[in-house]
Amino acid sequence: MRTVVVTGGGTGIGREVAAQFAAEGCDVVITGRRDDVLQKAVTEIDGSVRAVVMDGTDPEQTAEVARGVGAVDVLVNNAGGNTDFDRGEPRTLADVADAWRRNLDSNLITAVLMTTALLPAMPTGSAVITIGSIAADKGAGSYGAAKAAVASWNVDLARQIGDRGITANVVSPGYIADTEFFRDKLTDDRKNSLIDATMTQRAGAPSDIAATVRFLASPGARQITGQTIAVNGGEWTTR
Repeated sequence: MRTVVVTGGGTGIGREVAAQFAAEGCDVVITGRRDDVLQKAVTEIDGSVRAVVMDGTDPEQTAEVARGVGAVDVLVNNAGGNTDFDRGEPRTLADVADAWRRNLDSNLITAVLMTTALLPAMPTGSAVITIGSIAADKGAGSYGAAKAAVASWNVDLARQIGDRGITANVVSPGYIADTEFFRDKLTDDRKNSLIDATMTQRAGAPSDIAATVRFLASPGARQITGQTIAVNGGEWTTR
């Protein structure tokens, strides 16, 4: 049985990733800050799922979780999101610095800390998969910059762990419906414009991202590493 850790696993993409791995028979650990949200996910997901409440930006809490989990076969760094949605426009330089640090902490530092903590006990054949964003390419202030940093860090990570038989990749979503990302603040016009920008003419779903994550963690993806895999319906193309 594989052990899978999904950070930010209580809702949206993280919850769907956890549910799909649990359906495979994996032992799944989900982490997050909100105990009620995590427990609801544990109750609703059919499979072996454990919840751990933690602040992923805290090194001591991260180290404690790593000690408790032990050897992990798949790490999905999903925790994050655009923290600018939770605050007003910055008015001072101190506000700007705080806003940028919050997005970097939430999206980059959480992934770096959890990966660093778990890697020593990850066996050959393991996979580290981090959720990025189309914003890394299109630009979106401190959030886009944080996700671009995630992609750059992933290249170095893949280089460091490749000879151990461990892969590291980023899955970069476009617009994904049925998540908390936009805090229910999207207007219908904005939703329609995001869908119109795709070639598939539909919003992405958490299941689209989860399926890609599962593939990257599968035996068929052992020669794929150091990559950013775009899952955006063609809104932003790669070559």
